Amino acid sequence: MEAQKAKVIVDKRERGFASLLTELGAEVEEKMLEVGDFLCSGKTVIERKTRGDFEASVLDQRLFQQLGNLRSNYENVIIVVEGERLQEGSLSHAALMGAYATVMTDFGASLFFTRSDKATAELIYFIAKHEQLGKKVEMRISAKRKTLTLSQTMRSVVEMFPMVGPSMAKKLLIHFGGLEMLFRASEQELMQVEGLGEKKAKAIWRTIHQPYNPEED
Repeated sequence: MEAQKAKVIVDKRERGFASLLTELGAEVEEKMLEVGDFLCSGKTVIERKTRGDFEASVLDQRLFQQLGNLRSNYENVIIVVEGERLQEGSLSHAALMGAYATVMTDFGASLFFTRSDKATAELIYFIAKHEQLGKKVEMRISAKRKTLTLSQTMRSVVEMFPMVGPSMAKKLLIHFGGLEMLFRASEQELMQVEGLGEKKAKAIWRTIHQPYNPEED
């Protein structure tokens, strides 16, 4: 009789992890997940971030919005920060410590640090194995797509821009009145929005006007 395997549901955007987890002995299913990057059981979700993405998501507040969504859908939320500490990071040591404290105390999430994708995959596999084979927790997807209003959909689009969180997305939409005028705005016009500096304005403008490169997708 074939030994029972732990199953991991992997977000399709997490490239390379399906093969890494399969090599470890996991049963893998790839899906487009609404929240989180890896499901280890119906109770446990993992969000993976590289060091650079973690710091960027703290700066634009995206991390805390994601944590809210994760906590509203799953009992156990785990954030995995992958890679070596950036020598010239965007955040000071104090700011990083504050972010770590917020993740763990305000949102009740667990925080792990790994050095490579292989180490991350190993952690994911053993968590799934512990949940399903040890604690007998069933695998199911708890998060469901929520119906958004048109205004919420517009804000979600703007939140996809680099370094733009929910608060700044709302400011941009209020300032320009909608997506059409925002997409037509120059860098100088973007910088007129309160709290939006030159760096963010350039990043937004470039995202709108940069030609699509399928090799980067």
